[in-house]
Formats: sequence, C-alpha cells, structure tokens
Amino acid sequence: MRRVGGDMKRTSVSSWLAALAVAAWLMPLPASAQQPSGREIVERVERLLWASTMQGEMEMSVITPRWQRTLSLRVWMERPTRSFVRILAPAKEAGIGSLRIGAEMWNYLPNVERTIKIPPSMMLQPWMGSDFTNDDLVKSSNAVNDYTQKVLRVEPLDGAPAYVIDALPNPDAAVVWGRIVYWVRTSDFIPLKQEYYSERGELVRVMTFSDVRPIGGRSVPTRWEMRPLAKPGNATVIVLKDARYDRPIDPEIFTQRNLQKP
Repeated sequence: MRRVGGDMKRTSVSSWLAALAVAAWLMPLPASAQQPSGREIVERVERLLWASTMQGEMEMSVITPRWQRTLSLRVWMERPTRSFVRILAPAKEAGIGSLRIGAEMWNYLPNVERTIKIPPSMMLQPWMGSDFTNDDLVKSSNAVNDYTQKVLRVEPLDGAPAYVIDALPNPDAAVVWGRIVYWVRTSDFIPLKQEYYSERGELVRVMTFSDVRPIGGRSVPTRWEMRPLAKPGNATVIVLKDARYDRPIDPEIFTQRNLQKP
C-alpha cells in the first residue's frame, strides 16, 4: 500500500510541476526580467527579413476555391525609403512593376504603356488580386518607427516559446492597420505569425511563416502565407527563391524611367 501511495504522490507532484511550467509560459513577463523590448524584437525581425537592402526572387501563388495562379517576382528593397517589384511571369502580367519612393507609389502597366500613381487611400487595396496589399509589397509603412510595440507574454507556438508583441500605430503615423500582433521565436527571433487588425479592432487577416532554411547567408522563413478571414478558402503564398542582403543597389533601379522599361 505504501508503494502505491508513493506512486500516486509522485504522479501528483509531476502533474503539479507540468501545470506550473505551462502557467509560467503563459504568464506576462515581469517588467524586471532581462528581456528585449517589443521595439527591439520587431527591429530584429525586420533586419532578418529585409536587412538594409534586399534583392531577391519570389513566387507568389494566389489561391481561391475556384482557381489558382502563380506570379514570378523580382524585388529590390532599400530600407526604409525605396522599393521596386517587377513581375517576370506569366507572360500576361510580365513587365508590370511597382515603385515606391518615400510616401509615393506608382504602378506601370506595359500592355497600355501607362504609369498610374497610387494615392495613400489605395495602399490597403490588394496587389495584383492577391491577399497582400500595395503597402505589403512595397513596404511603405515602417513596422518599427510607425508603431509602438509592447511585449505581452511568452507562449508556445509551433512547439517553441515565442514572444507575443502588440504593436499599436503612433498617432501621427500614416498606416493602414489599427493593430498588429506578432509571434516571434525567442531562441533566434524568427517570425512565426502576425495578426492584422482594422482600426475598429477586427481581426482581418493572419500571416504565418515557415520553411526556415539558409538563403543569402542567413536562415530565414522562406514561405509566407496570408489568409483573409473574410474569404474562407482564399490564401496567398509567397515563396522566397533567392535573396542577397546588404548589397549596394544601383539608384537607377528606383526611377520611373526604369519602371517603364519592362
């Protein structure tokens, strides 16, 4: 009888310890803990994904319950002021380009040989029918400087502890989202998930990151999947095929002259 009682006691202690460990993961972090700030974590994520400059090739697959199409893209980013995206394939869309300089953005449509300036009110509109917006593709808003970030807690996601960061827009920031919530792996600052909320506080879409592998001299998530909550079954998946980071970019890339040379 004493042996059985001992087993029950050990089981009870083990259960209590397991419950305590789960509670510790879910508890808000104490202010006195040695931890990076929310701003520092988001800054690490931005540097990991984009560096000071980034040149790369991507595939974007737009998926709906009725059809699917894939675009091949070439991207140049010079953070935080300039970016350029060119569609390489399929032939129907090849040559379409998007240019952003500061707060201004233009799209070029080679079929009609026309350059269209995108007003700030259109930055939340879908880019090429995808679930990514104009703002997403050219990174007009600045995730670090346009928002105030706060670490809410650490909790498990995808089998690993992750910082949960709440980012609220600064009063004078020209941004399209009322709130962004990040999940970032504590061990290496790999982003795992982002939730985007409207100004009314409604969850609009969720982006997840996966397939971490070495590319361009660093380990980054190479699959980014965006799902809009209002459109069940819809998704847009970006797969990073190749990238070079922190390399000089010819200033000619970021010109309307280059935009009109598909």
